[in-house]
Amino acid sequence: MKLSGDLKAFEARIGYEFRQPELLIRALTHSSMSSPTRLDNQRLEFLGDRVLGLVIAEALMAGDAEASEGQLAPRYNALVRKETCAEMARQLDIGAVLKLGRSEMMSGGRRKTALLGDAMEALIAAIHLDGGMDAARKFILGLWSKKLASVDDDARDPKTALQEWAQARGLQPPVYTETARSGPDHAPIFTIEASLSNGASASAAANSKRAAEQSAARELLEKLDA
Repeated sequence: MKLSGDLKAFEARIGYEFRQPELLIRALTHSSMSSPTRLDNQRLEFLGDRVLGLVIAEALMAGDAEASEGQLAPRYNALVRKETCAEMARQLDIGAVLKLGRSEMMSGGRRKTALLGDAMEALIAAIHLDGGMDAARKFILGLWSKKLASVDDDARDPKTALQEWAQARGLQPPVYTETARSGPDHAPIFTIEASLSNGASASAAANSKRAAEQSAARELLEKLDA
């Protein structure tokens, strides 16, 4: 099986050439494009999540021999969560080569965090199946190197950190309110306000409610720490 020109260029971008090109095609095929003769990437996503987890766990333990499980766990979660996988996918411009059905394409699927994160995990699995664990490890560590070097000792996600900040001071849990929505239906932008019972608040916008909530929580934490 021969790859199209855009997929050959993608191979060059990721620094890995597939011996079994069909694995790459499958990794980039969303379920909206699946058929009896065209497999989607869901099973690869399942495997890739586990391969990524093992490589990141090994790297964290090797990088800090003194860290406790309680210190390693939040770092691990920050490095393997869907948002981080999607960020890595954007660096490789995976969205440009995703195989999507028309409805998913029209709804902005090439930019969706969930789809990009899933495709990133599927790509990891495809490399693992094609070239073995060493190839997958090399790919992951190369792509995640900056994240590994800069992951905070306390890598809790902002919403969790904000809730713990509030609880430690006897405040009610943060409240997240959608204050605005803009953009076309297929690519909406949500503005979310995070507020505390002491009157402190901050707002942020993103292309998903979850991302906007996280950004608003981060903004509020930075304001509280200022």
